[in-house]
Amino acid sequence: MKKNFILILSFVLLAFTACNSDNNDEEVAVNSVAFAATSVNLAAAATPIEIKFANPTAAAGSVTVSFVETGVANGTDFNTLPAATGKTIIIPFGKNVSAVAFTFNKIKDAVEGEVKNVVFTITSATINTTIAENKSIQVNFNETASLGSALAPEVGGPTQPNQVFVDLSSGKLTNVVRTSWDLGFYSGTDFRVVINHTVRMSAKQTTSTNIDEVQEEDATMIVNGNGSLTQVDDPTGDLTKTAIAAISATDDDNKVYLINMGSNPASVNPEPGKEGTGTGTSRGWKKVRILRSGNDYKVQYADIAATTHEEIIVTKNAAYNFTFLSLLDKKTVAIEPQKAQWDISFTSFTNTTSMGAGLVPYNFADFVLSNLKGGAKAYQVLTTAFTYDAFTLANVDNTKFTEDQRNIGSNWRSTTAGGTDANGNPISALVVRTDRFFVVKDPAGNTYKVKFTGGLNAAGERGYPTFQYAILK
Repeated sequence: MKKNFILILSFVLLAFTACNSDNNDEEVAVNSVAFAATSVNLAAAATPIEIKFANPTAAAGSVTVSFVETGVANGTDFNTLPAATGKTIIIPFGKNVSAVAFTFNKIKDAVEGEVKNVVFTITSATINTTIAENKSIQVNFNETASLGSALAPEVGGPTQPNQVFVDLSSGKLTNVVRTSWDLGFYSGTDFRVVINHTVRMSAKQTTSTNIDEVQEEDATMIVNGNGSLTQVDDPTGDLTKTAIAAISATDDDNKVYLINMGSNPASVNPEPGKEGTGTGTSRGWKKVRILRSGNDYKVQYADIAATTHEEIIVTKNAAYNFTFLSLLDKKTVAIEPQKAQWDISFTSFTNTTSMGAGLVPYNFADFVLSNLKGGAKAYQVLTTAFTYDAFTLANVDNTKFTEDQRNIGSNWRSTTAGGTDANGNPISALVVRTDRFFVVKDPAGNTYKVKFTGGLNAAGERGYPTFQYAILK
């Protein structure tokens, strides 16, 4: 800042035009006025904004400054001393001074993702002055993580047609239709492909490398109470255990996969207390073969009875965890926000459960995942150890942030038997667990405590989650 001021002042001094005192010693010199800097990032609650004169002032007077606001309002987000009148500040100064300042008081920080600034411009002075080139300064509100909020992700009711991605540091919610994608192509150094975990999808490797060979439906691939764990992605989020093997640089190693495209959400809402995330019509079957194309992916795909196929190149994008492809729409689609811009997601999910003979894939509604690939992690805290209100940053146990994207999962709620309404319909079996809360660390290192507060609407229908959170300091 000192170096910048010296450069600015040097420019100002060169720009000044003084009167010739040899001709008239009584003549007053024309002074010049400018801001000491062209921009400032607010690091404190109160910041002096300095205005410099090229020469000591010949008399007392004042400088008038106007301002334009972006994303802020005087009196709400900031104020000044002297106080502004409308969009103008009058700043008095004394005789024989080389600088004057007004104070900018920041009332509210900018939350991550917000653009908040005020541009001040010198418009006039009461003494004989010229306004130098640095007549304006932009005062920028520094971004800061949200201190917390109460949010209601719109998953769409009991059929839960949406995935909702949540960025805790900004409070931003991103909704996407969960049937709008089928495969996700990893953007990291490895060549890995995931299947849509929200629609009961499964994938089975064939022995063929010929995408144009006819394939048949396989009833053993249906997910919900049956199916094979090898035909779904590992629910922890471990990319070394995907249903589709790592894509090899050797084309002959990359086999054709039979894809059960899963199920649509129910077309009508189920009775109160039930969920309809995967009880709709079948989404059909596809066959795919995935190859490398330089640092990207080449996808061959077709209906299972087809003897010809289509191809598409899927490009890696390092800003995102995955690039997503819709086999039905035959194009890449935007699904997740950038990998550092979300922390948890609300969705239905292919998890595992026991049906008495070992674990099998099973569709879970009302599920919450952590953005493990992007660097977000979570763990559970029972209120027998700490209460939500009393929990602070000092209580965080970093050893509990494990490599499992399900650490919130379905643990925030239970499904217990309920009663019936006046019409004899069952009342929702979803109950929010009040004996626990969760700690979430985002990709930027901000740590939050998260407490779930609801999962039903007034009619007792599932698919209406609510939660509150607060940053830990």
